[in-house]
Amino acid sequence: MDTNMRWSLDDLYEGFNEKFKSDMASYKKDIDEIKAYAKSSLNQRDFAEGFVKRLTALAKYRILTDYCQLTLSTDTKNTEALGYLDVLNDISSELAGPEAIFAEYIKNTENINALIEESAFLKDHEFYINEIKSASKHMLSENEELIIAKMRNTGSSYWLKLYDQLMGGLSCEINIDGEEKSLSLSEIRNMAYDENREKRKSAYNSEIKACEKIALPVSACLNAIKGESITVSKLKGYENVLHMTLEDSRMEKDTLSAMLSAMEESMEGFQKYFAKKAALLGLKDSLQYYDLFAPVGKSSLSLSYPAAMEFIIEKFSAFSKDLGEFARKAYESKWIDAKPRKGKVGGAFCADLHPIKQCRIMTNFQEDSFDAVLTLAHELGHGYHGSCLNEELPLNTEYSMPIAETASTFCETLICFEALKTAEPADKLIILENYISGCAQVIVDIYSRFTFEDALMKRREEGSLSVKELNNLMKNSIKKAYGKALNEDSIHSYMWLIKPHYYDSGYNYYNFPYAYGHLFSLGLYNKYLEEGPKFADTYKKLLAATGKNSLRDVGLLCGIDVNKKEFWQNSLNTLLGYIEDFSKL
Repeated sequence: MDTNMRWSLDDLYEGFNEKFKSDMASYKKDIDEIKAYAKSSLNQRDFAEGFVKRLTALAKYRILTDYCQLTLSTDTKNTEALGYLDVLNDISSELAGPEAIFAEYIKNTENINALIEESAFLKDHEFYINEIKSASKHMLSENEELIIAKMRNTGSSYWLKLYDQLMGGLSCEINIDGEEKSLSLSEIRNMAYDENREKRKSAYNSEIKACEKIALPVSACLNAIKGESITVSKLKGYENVLHMTLEDSRMEKDTLSAMLSAMEESMEGFQKYFAKKAALLGLKDSLQYYDLFAPVGKSSLSLSYPAAMEFIIEKFSAFSKDLGEFARKAYESKWIDAKPRKGKVGGAFCADLHPIKQCRIMTNFQEDSFDAVLTLAHELGHGYHGSCLNEELPLNTEYSMPIAETASTFCETLICFEALKTAEPADKLIILENYISGCAQVIVDIYSRFTFEDALMKRREEGSLSVKELNNLMKNSIKKAYGKALNEDSIHSYMWLIKPHYYDSGYNYYNFPYAYGHLFSLGLYNKYLEEGPKFADTYKKLLAATGKNSLRDVGLLCGIDVNKKEFWQNSLNTLLGYIEDFSKL
């Protein structure tokens, strides 16, 4: 196998060459054509079919923006990519006008179902059209939608770019073994997993100092982006940004309420895990913030990147041949960029490239960390989800954010428990601790992030927040979630700056989807344990249906009602059971 830890983007474009420029020109031409069609053919009987066909044809141009964004994710200062992304955003914004015309047409068509039944093509897009019908009550006029789209290009989109540049160019000064070094933020954050406590503490202090250097401009980014979201939600007639997010997520308010209520009740149970971890680390009191990800021992399952991929492929294949083959293809085809380096953004993500039936995965893989293996499995899960949608029509592949975290978390859970089956006793402690640590992040920490963002939205309606106010808001949210498990004086009050999810106006409240995905996937995993190998086929069909169903309907496909608090409690009780097992080791 190729052990190269950098991806190849050549299947998209081999640089910003003539092919890229030609496709960009064609994209603009096709946008102009659909704009003209929307105005000239509105009164024709087959208008809806013609519009949806033209909209479907535009999907192939997604890779233009994907190429720019993927290039920037590993080279944040690439001015050529930044320039073309600006142009593409401007071209794409022109679609807001014809989409508003189409939405108005769907809204005013009395019997939309009869129109759908007349066309096999529209029947294939029934969910998409009915979703537009439902959302049309929040649609503004053609000119207003166009203005908002245009203003975003010089508003939230630019603030997001500034944030990415500030974070990508941030240097953290640290002394390691008597040597002064300047490291990237992702390199510093990876030290949170180091076994040496003084090194973790030093990295934490370095990170805080680095955050202080850019806190003011980043706070401006956050205030501007959230301010825009609040303004847009009000203009469109939503109660608030959360209401807008829930509708965009195809999620009922009862679902979120049931899940959050169950999560709140589970916080005390997680205290037992944090207390056990503190004891394993030899701490007399509560954990310091820089102890949260500390390893509790040395596992023989600490793997290099190539070994981690082989491990994942083997365990995926134990669930289904299809999943294992996907992971091998992603590795051998250089779809993964694994190594942290300067100029590369932190964290991890997967970009689905539906037009070419591929994906690209970025991680900041740290060797000798089983958590890094789980992160890799998580992103491969995203990629597999995309592959299950490869045969779906382009407009039927857009799934909502909460369900987006299902396949990823399922794969993470799968790796963890497949590893436990054959692990030595000493390794079982490490694997279980890693798994519970991840659960704590998507339950306890995500609860703190949701609490912070919800409070931020309410406060932002009254005016901009200072760095000090943001820090206090973040600190209080973390205290509420972690309780006495975390030393209050060590709380990382700049987590609002570190988490990139706060800075994309298209994904407000991108925190509860992680909790949803984790707990929903755990429910799916329990069904796998009940049904055995035959579940793999059910699972694949469920993922293929995620682009054309509400969250509740996706759950009902396999007998799960996500509006019932009992479902979320059952998933959380499973996690708390693992904590009990861990506490006894």
